[in-house]
Amino acid sequence: MTFYTHAAVRRALMALSLAGAAFSVALPVGVSAEPPAQLKTQAPGFYRMALGEFEVTALYDGYTELLASLMKGASEADIQSLLAHMFISTTHGVQTSVNGYLINTGSNLILVDAGTAKCFTPTLGRIPDNIRAAGYDPAQIDTVLLTHLHGDHACGVATADGKMAFPNAQVWTAKAEADFWLSEEVAAKAPKEAQPFFKMSRDSVAPYVAAGKFKTFTQGDTLVPGVTAEATPGHTPGHTSYLFKPKSGEQQLLVWGDIVHNYAVQFPRPEVAFDFDVDSKQAIVTREKLLADVAKGKIWIAGAHLPFPGLGHVRAESKGYSWIPVEYGPVRDDR
Repeated sequence: MTFYTHAAVRRALMALSLAGAAFSVALPVGVSAEPPAQLKTQAPGFYRMALGEFEVTALYDGYTELLASLMKGASEADIQSLLAHMFISTTHGVQTSVNGYLINTGSNLILVDAGTAKCFTPTLGRIPDNIRAAGYDPAQIDTVLLTHLHGDHACGVATADGKMAFPNAQVWTAKAEADFWLSEEVAAKAPKEAQPFFKMSRDSVAPYVAAGKFKTFTQGDTLVPGVTAEATPGHTPGHTSYLFKPKSGEQQLLVWGDIVHNYAVQFPRPEVAFDFDVDSKQAIVTREKLLADVAKGKIWIAGAHLPFPGLGHVRAESKGYSWIPVEYGPVRDDR
């Protein structure tokens, strides 16, 4: 043990005092270094989680602003109250995510919905970059499953110059969906303002049709091992959700496309429809049934327009449902 004399302590304190004085001379009061410039960029848009032996990667395509007035089935005051309850601003429209999901089953690398590419605003079209940021290459994807053929889900399968964005993939959608959106006869009978959306659908899948890589299915088909197509019509005629079932069977994931566009309104009030629905009555029936089923079954959900990463669970409440988002954390396969 070391003992210090009072003289030693005094010398030590004097040394500290002198050091402090020197420091104060070096950095005068009121003078400080300028902080670095703000970066104003976000982390790469991907989030990973384990689902049994499957690996699920949520991919952020970007965001769009949707008007609250697009929601129908509740008063404007009720809708604004529900949005305000979740601190959602409507000043410039409601910020709405566009998400896709990459699932590595160990046997297949599957992309569900491909985002918007260049079909809409510059705030969208980031899925290819985020696939790479997540450690994959678009050329590694062997299967693309489209929930429906709206441009914010299908445009991303093609590049800006009309080539296949996923050259080694088969692209799948429901036959009822293809029969509607890819039909020039149906498009010709549609309102004039809707016709560009039919063209988006046709142009997006055209390179795969030409290469014999565009496929359709009927509902209930098993497309690849561990994945089943589930009919969820209403938003579009052939709108489809995809149920991923690892062999372990302990957890399941339903990638449900556009069942919910606004979590703040449509979970507590499932009867609220969205203006983009082709058949809003059917969309409501589908949503009400699906919410009850996934809440009861405690199934993981992946939603195209839920706040990124759009992964979580649905909980039944007394008069509706609530959204329980995934907790950020490491990729764990032990729970």
